[in-house]
Amino acid sequence: MELYQFSITTVLLLLAAFYGGTYFLTTFIKKDQEDTDAFMVSNQRIGFGMGAASMTATWIWAASFYAAATSGYTYGVSGPLHYGLWGALMILFIYPFGRRFRSLAPKAHTLGELIHARHGSSSQLILAFSNLLGSIISLMVNFTAAGALVAVLSPLSFQAGIIIAGVGVLSYTLWSGFRASVFTDFAQLVALMAIAIVIIPAVLFSMGGPSVMLEGFNNMSAEQVDLFSMDAILKQGAPFFIAVLAYAIGNQTISQRLFAVNEKHIKSTFLTATLGYGAIVIGLGMIGLMALTLGVEPLNGEVNNLIPQMVSTYLSPVFIGLFFILVIGSLSSTADSDLSALSAIVMADVYGKNLARGKIDPKRMLFIGRMTMVAATLIGVILASYSFDILVMLVFVGALWGAIVFPVIASCYWDRITNVAFTSAVLAGLALFCVARFELLPMSGATGLTFELMAFVGAGVVIGLMAFGFFGKWVGIIAGVIAALAMTYYATGFLREYTVLLSSLVAYGASTLVCVVISLLSNERFDFDLINQRVGHYDDRYDLNTETVNTRHQLAKEQ
Repeated sequence: MELYQFSITTVLLLLAAFYGGTYFLTTFIKKDQEDTDAFMVSNQRIGFGMGAASMTATWIWAASFYAAATSGYTYGVSGPLHYGLWGALMILFIYPFGRRFRSLAPKAHTLGELIHARHGSSSQLILAFSNLLGSIISLMVNFTAAGALVAVLSPLSFQAGIIIAGVGVLSYTLWSGFRASVFTDFAQLVALMAIAIVIIPAVLFSMGGPSVMLEGFNNMSAEQVDLFSMDAILKQGAPFFIAVLAYAIGNQTISQRLFAVNEKHIKSTFLTATLGYGAIVIGLGMIGLMALTLGVEPLNGEVNNLIPQMVSTYLSPVFIGLFFILVIGSLSSTADSDLSALSAIVMADVYGKNLARGKIDPKRMLFIGRMTMVAATLIGVILASYSFDILVMLVFVGALWGAIVFPVIASCYWDRITNVAFTSAVLAGLALFCVARFELLPMSGATGLTFELMAFVGAGVVIGLMAFGFFGKWVGIIAGVIAALAMTYYATGFLREYTVLLSSLVAYGASTLVCVVISLLSNERFDFDLINQRVGHYDDRYDLNTETVNTRHQLAKEQ
């Protein structure tokens, strides 16, 4: 079997229409109002609709399609639910902590700026480094997906697809930065939803309808039919659930929108994005389940071919063209967010808080931000062209994000957390994660038990922090203790068999223990009011304009 292929002319026209239309949208952004704060966070003025659409579009990337379908094909009924539901919770669980971040630093551009004001450069740069690495990897994955899609559905080469995607995304993001990303995300999400709503049922009815799909359930294993499959929970659901807080806290694309949305719209924005992401991704994952019920064998044994294979097999060229736009739109919406995140990190965390030494030049900062986008695009295209194995880098990024969760959150609530505690906790969590993940020590006997105990603490931390975010300190403490005790009772001697889950929990548990112990050994106390004093806008043009408008309004009222 071969997948349907467009001609070179058709593919180039589709790409030109998409990227040309996206670039045209950005021409409506007022360039004369551009400044550094607008470039990074739109001066904290993003409204509910734009914010929710941007957050949803950013998290629905090309990998979401393929991974969700792979989950459905591998684990059956519960696969798409595990992927989509826990992915949606990554958006939801930043909301309660996000309100605290915004109250401490209402004019922040990155979470690193808040940590810099709280602890100094070393802790901030750990957070910035993890975000830089994570965004570069994300950018590379999206460009790789574009190259693969173009190579599969046209005679164009893999490298040609990568270059076109890189140039296309950079072209509409370079000038207006984050504002361009948010503005185009709205249009991209509308198109994405419209196409997904058409394609998913079209595939279902083209293959014979719900009745044929239900008949195929007889060919599935008991685990694949079970909605509460333990195999799916332990191998996919639980590791994804543990990653929820790590990605929510550690990813700048989320933090950037958190600091950009109008503060009164934070709750509605993130709740809406949670529902939107979950619905779309679970729906796309059902295509993998359809393939499983039909007994479809992935083309060339590659499960990432499932969605294009199903679309190519059961739909007409018009629908295949819509699918092509759907994937290009999803990966572009995430790639432009990665470029915006990378530029903000370099502008604020690297230049603003470290290199400028208090003498910040807004024009130079804007130039640095744009050059960061160009450099990041070039790096992403080169890495994607060589098809590097990104598994090792993803492992370390995930470990870093897991190890920073407790130190970051605790630093915003507990005045005893110190810079030494923060840095030591992250390094300890990362080191012990590597020992468990790569089995540098045999996970048996006393060693295995020790790592399991740290993992049980990590499980308590995850559940406790989630409960604390929504219900307060005492509910969080009680929920965390119960979770840790339950894991100790049910998972001792058992958890070590699931390396991914064990190592992820160890990163949480080890960093928490080190952070708490070192902080308790210190008598330092921190005044949280200092954060607002230390974090502000870099360009006073917006502040002066706002002050002028407010003065005029006040004079009008007095008259």
